[in-house]
Amino acid sequence: MQVFNIYLRGSATAPSDAAAIKEGFCWPAFLFGPFWALWHRMWFSAATIAASYTLMMVGLSVAGVNASMANTFIIGAAALIGFAANGWRQNAMMGNGWRLAGLSAAADTDTALRRFIDLHPEEFTLPAPRSAY
Repeated sequence: MQVFNIYLRGSATAPSDAAAIKEGFCWPAFLFGPFWALWHRMWFSAATIAASYTLMMVGLSVAGVNASMANTFIIGAAALIGFAANGWRQNAMMGNGWRLAGLSAAADTDTALRRFIDLHPEEFTLPAPRSAY
C-alpha cells in the first residue's frame, strides 16, 4: 500500500476537485523529467530541469568525461529529480490555491481518492437544492 496526500481545490464542491499525490519516488519524473513537469503545468520547473540537463551535458563534454561517467552523472541527476518531484508538485498545487485535506493509504490513486471521499464527505460543500416552485 502507498500513502497519498489528498489535495482539494479552494472551494471543493465535487470529487473532481480532488487530487491525490503519492508520497515517495516518482518514476515518470525520473524517466521523463521536463516532460513530466510540462504535463503537470509546472513551466518553471520544466525549464529549470531542461536547462540543468543541458548545462550538465555541456559541462561534462567540455571536461572530457568519458561516456560511462557522463551517464552516471545523468542518472544521478534524474534520481534526484525523481525523489523531489512529488514535493515540487505539491508545492505548485498549494501555490495555485489547492489545500492539503488529508492522507489516504491505498494501492492506487483512484482507490485513495474514493477512500478519502467516502470517509470525509463533509469536505465537499455541495450547493443547497433549489425548490421546484
